[in-house]
Formats: sequence, C-alpha cells, structure tokens
Amino acid sequence: MKNFDKKYLSAKVKYIAGTDEAGRGPLAGPVVAAAVIFPHDFYDDRINDSKKLSASLREELYGVIRKNALAYAYTIISQNKIDQINILKASLLAMKRSVEKLKVQPQIILVDGNKSFSYDAQVIPIIKGDSKSLSIASASIIAKVVRDKIMMKLALEYPYYGWERNKGYPTKEHIEAVLKYGACKIHRKTFLAKIFERANQTELTFND
Repeated sequence: MKNFDKKYLSAKVKYIAGTDEAGRGPLAGPVVAAAVIFPHDFYDDRINDSKKLSASLREELYGVIRKNALAYAYTIISQNKIDQINILKASLLAMKRSVEKLKVQPQIILVDGNKSFSYDAQVIPIIKGDSKSLSIASASIIAKVVRDKIMMKLALEYPYYGWERNKGYPTKEHIEAVLKYGACKIHRKTFLAKIFERANQTELTFND
C-alpha cells in the first residue's frame, strides 16, 4: 500500500486522488463517498480498508487523515435519491461529487471497484482498491466514519431498528424490526421490496 499510489506519479501527474464509498448494502440511510489526496511523503501503516479496522481505530485515523491530507471531501446521497437512480449510480455520483469538491484537483483518480465515472482527469478503477491504495483506503475510512455518525444519530430518532448496532445493514434484528413495526422514511424502498415479498406482505408499510 505504501507505494501503490506513487507508481502513478509522473512529470504530468502531481496529484492522485483516491475515492471510495460506504453504505451500498444497507436497507436504510444514505450512501456516503469520500475522496482524499495526500502529499507524496505521507504514510501511516495503520491505514487499511475501513472494514478491516475497529471503530475506535477508524475514528483515530479519521483525524489523522484530515490533518495530513492535502485535500479531502465527502458527499452524502440520500435514500430517496438511491431509490430514484439505483445504488450503483448513487455511489458513483457520490464519488464524483467528492472529487469535484476537492480544493486541489487531481490528474488521476483511483476508484475502488470495477466501475468508474466520467471526469476531466483520468479515472482508474481498482478492484479491491481499499486494500491496495493508501488514498482509497483513507477515503473508505472517511466515508465509513461519516456514515456511521449519521446512522447513530438517526438511531435516536428511529429506535426500533437497532441502527446504533447494525448501521442500517440487513441484519436479522433489522429485518425482524421492519416486518414488525413497518418501515420508516429513512428506509430504501427498493431494497425492502424483496423482504416484504418473502414475508408475504404485498406492500410496504411506512410508519413515520
């Protein structure tokens, strides 16, 4: 990971941004993406795919990344927009907007996964990039911490679903709560359709 991003540097490439998202799989809440650019001499060997880190270490590294990055930004795409355009398009849109927000614009953008978006700079998809690229891994941490904070706050407003524990992901606890209490306006309607169908409920029940 230490030298992965650096191999893209050249006389024409001074800045490399990594971008990633958090929240593609949950039944509720937004998808959040982030983008990060580091100075060439920065490295912290604790930075890794956010899913491989403890919550406390993610929080610590969130501060380290923000302090040391040349530029970072994040974007939140609501559950309503996800339902409107689908989660893949929402994720790519969030990543693109995050890059657009950077106060330093990169010549190369490294995107986690096998999809990309159009941009004035070169965009390179990296499969399992959050385990290879320092900037992508850092973006994954920023996105994950921001999204988790959102879901913890929403858990206070909607206490039935256990979001303080599952962050909106389709755990047994979460699914059982949706079937028992109905869905709320924070849920992704398109994600719940199959769950209600399997439970022989013909339509979504929303309780706000």
